[in-house]
Amino acid sequence: MTNRALDDATAGDGLTVGAVASLVGVTIRALHHWDAIGLVRPSERTDTGYRLYTVADLARIHRVLVYRELGIPLNDIGTLLDAPATDATASLCRQRDQLRERVAHLQRMSDALDRMIEARQSGILLSAEEQVAIFGQHWQPSWVEQAHDRWGDTAQWAQYAERAAGRTAEHWQQIAESVDALNAELAEAHRTGVVPGSDQANALAERHRASIGSYFDCTHSMHVCLGRTYATDPGFAAFYDDIETGLTTWLRDIIDANARANGVTPESAAWV
Repeated sequence: MTNRALDDATAGDGLTVGAVASLVGVTIRALHHWDAIGLVRPSERTDTGYRLYTVADLARIHRVLVYRELGIPLNDIGTLLDAPATDATASLCRQRDQLRERVAHLQRMSDALDRMIEARQSGILLSAEEQVAIFGQHWQPSWVEQAHDRWGDTAQWAQYAERAAGRTAEHWQQIAESVDALNAELAEAHRTGVVPGSDQANALAERHRASIGSYFDCTHSMHVCLGRTYATDPGFAAFYDDIETGLTTWLRDIIDANARANGVTPESAAWV
């Protein structure tokens, strides 16, 4: 059927709109529209007035299809088809450059999604060696996997993964240095007898909550829950007590006191 139709056009008999639609894979409605706007008009007519497409018309249709596949608007396609060769070439070069930029943009989006997927699965886009180098010898890379197993289905883990996906080793180094500095101040405050609930203790508790905020948004109620975890989880307790003996309990106490000062009752605090 297709070969017969093409032979008819080549022989000068021309093709009807229905035959062309079947041949090139577009709708009759599209061909009528292209005719109406002057994009592709049938060059011949039958004795009874039916319009017929010639081989040259078919060639123009195929060029339209190529340009349309590139995302070029129909009005611009008409300009391209009718422009002198030099103008058409310049326009195509612009279209090509725009297309390449779109491809590059899509590739960047794809890469970002890959990083986010990996971050949601692994928690941090650093090798075990990089983690230890940045977070210190006390750091155990298995903690990230444990955190994923424990909180991987929560909104906070999703938020953490989104932020982790955009962080480089340098970003993590800055965060680690900030946390180390804060832990040193916490240890000094505990060592010098800063009382939970005092202005100084509350300010330190707020800074600690803000440091958690680099991973996910942390409310005062959630902060209290974290303080409980620090005091009851052997891993967390060992981490803080290695910095300063008794720091874990004191940190929980200043978190509770600061939460109370901000309208949260620690005894009934929940992960909200």
